[in-house]
Amino acid sequence: EALLLRIEWSTLIFFGSLFILMEVLAKIGMIGIIGEEVQDWIMLVDKKYRLCLAIMLILWVSAVASAFLDNIPVTAMMLPIVVSMAQDRELQLPLHPLVWALAMGACFGGNGTLVAASANVVSAGIANQHGYRFSFCSFFILGFPIMLTNIVVTSLYLIFCHVIFEWHDPPKYE
Repeated sequence: EALLLRIEWSTLIFFGSLFILMEVLAKIGMIGIIGEEVQDWIMLVDKKYRLCLAIMLILWVSAVASAFLDNIPVTAMMLPIVVSMAQDRELQLPLHPLVWALAMGACFGGNGTLVAASANVVSAGIANQHGYRFSFCSFFILGFPIMLTNIVVTSLYLIFCHVIFEWHDPPKYE
C-alpha cells in the first residue's frame, strides 16, 4: 500500500493519454496526411535544396511539437514520416540526416516546457512532493529560450554536416 501511495498517478495517466492520442492520430490517418503534406512542400523546391528543407522541417517541427507534447510520442509519430520520406524515390533523401534531425529536434524540444519531456514531469512531481513548486510558465521562461538556442545551433550543425559536407550515405531504395 505504501508503494501505491508513492506512485505519481497523474504522471502515468498523462503519458498514457499522450500515447493514446498519438495512436488515434495514426489510426485516423492524420500522420499519413501530415507526411504527404511535408513531402509535397519539399517537392516544391529545387532538388539541390530538398535535403536542407527536409532537415529544417523535421528538426523544427519535432522540436516545437516536443515542447508542447511529450517528446517520446512525438518521435513515435514522426518516425514513420521520416522513413517514408527517405523511401520516396522522387524525393531522393538520405535517411541518416533525417533521423538525426528528428532525434535532435525531439531531444532539444524536451527542454522547452514542463510537459515536454518525461524527466521534466517526473522531476516536477518529486520537487512538488518536497515543497518546491514551479509552474508551467516559470519553466517556460527558462526552458524555451534554451530550447530555441539549442535548435538554432543544431540547425547550423546539421546544415554544415549533411548539406555542405554531405557526411552521410547516399539514399538507398529497396
